[in-house]
Amino acid sequence: MNANPAILAWPVQEDDLLPLALWDAATIAEAAGGTASGDFLCSGVEIDSRDVREGDLFFALKGETTDGHRFLDAAFANGAIAAVVDRPIPQPHILVRDTTEALEALARAARDRVDGRIVGVTGSVGKTGVKEAIFAALDRSSRGGAHRSVKSYNNHVGVPLSLARMPARTRFGIFEMGMNHAGEIAALTHQVRPNVAVITTIAPAHIENLGSEEAIADAKAEIFAGLEKGGTAIIPADSPHFERLRNAARALGAHTISFGKAAHADVRLLDSVAASSGGSLVTADMGDTRICYTVAAAGEHWIINSLAVMATVRAVGGDLGAAGLSLAEMTGLVGRGARHDILLGYGRKALLIDESYNANPASMRATLAQLGQTPAARRIAVLGAMKELGDFSPAFHAALAEPLAQSGAEYALLVGPEMEALASELGKGANGKLGKAIAFAHCKDTDEAIAALAAFGLDDGDAILVKGSNSVGLARLVAHFSGKEG
Repeated sequence: MNANPAILAWPVQEDDLLPLALWDAATIAEAAGGTASGDFLCSGVEIDSRDVREGDLFFALKGETTDGHRFLDAAFANGAIAAVVDRPIPQPHILVRDTTEALEALARAARDRVDGRIVGVTGSVGKTGVKEAIFAALDRSSRGGAHRSVKSYNNHVGVPLSLARMPARTRFGIFEMGMNHAGEIAALTHQVRPNVAVITTIAPAHIENLGSEEAIADAKAEIFAGLEKGGTAIIPADSPHFERLRNAARALGAHTISFGKAAHADVRLLDSVAASSGGSLVTADMGDTRICYTVAAAGEHWIINSLAVMATVRAVGGDLGAAGLSLAEMTGLVGRGARHDILLGYGRKALLIDESYNANPASMRATLAQLGQTPAARRIAVLGAMKELGDFSPAFHAALAEPLAQSGAEYALLVGPEMEALASELGKGANGKLGKAIAFAHCKDTDEAIAALAAFGLDDGDAILVKGSNSVGLARLVAHFSGKEG
């Protein structure tokens, strides 16, 4: 052999011994306590037959209204290499007692085999955007070594699915955790076992089920219970619940890092300057150093979100420079701040701001403020109902009159029966800018809103904010006017 001895003596590193395939049949069977029908390798894990790609392992989960076993033929037709099932099938499979328990078991095995740094993210507002920004920063600095939960896979099924998809060679894992009731995040964080746990903010989302903001703060603070020994809790310094969150983290032995405008913040905003692109130039103090970077996403809420991102990247040993570059390139996500130009012909165009995925009182105020800062000939607000507010719903909807007026909106479309309270408030005629009433229409659903906005007519230089809870369906309005599917 004529190979250079130095090449033959190339040191074997620990990562070189890790598998390249995501999972093999024997490992899945061992983790899930099942029996493999034969040998196979899979490159992905999926629970929806419509999303299966070539080489995926399909879990036939049972839900309250459907059974994944009904979709096995579709999954294999789309390229599934094998399936996890609770009954024998002719195709390659892992036979288990319970497919949901098997998915959770595979998630535990995925977490156990990864030696990278794991981040958990929760909060009433901004958790998906912050999760995506942290991922972009860490993926950039690790050259593709980061993994995260996709979309908003943040519940009792989405979290184990996201864990099961995590490659053994992952250097950084970022997982979003959501909840509707107390106790739900506690269950998720013990699966994720983060080294760093981030709470973006506390706001009255899901207050119908929890009853108070204090109870919401306690439910979000459950994320600290899963922290690995010596873990770090990253919390919003500007929150009225800051002390509550910090005490909860410290009671569990966590190191705390706070972010925000407050003088006591560990990662503190020093200055922000609006950029012509709609974003901001941010200067922040991190205690022993100051950093300056650009945030492409518009809105003051993204300035604060960026501080949480920087705090997290530093806490896991990431590259702050790469984080700054990522924030400068990361514009709004679909349904969460994406901006679309609506071409009106003859060189005219309007701007549509897509915030159609979710809404609560805090995020409504933040995005209406963003609308007010957006240069426009006319500002139009399409506001869908905010869900899960319970008995608080009428008051919270009526309270939107003030931020709507401050946004400078000339026309508002209110969508959904819950918006009756805001319509009544606007109908009093004293909430408009400079004392002028805001013209508005109250629509029962998205179809009516599409027709009403078309009848109102868009013109050159208009800025249209579309914001509402996902179940209202305003994504269809966005797709209709932008020509882009959400």
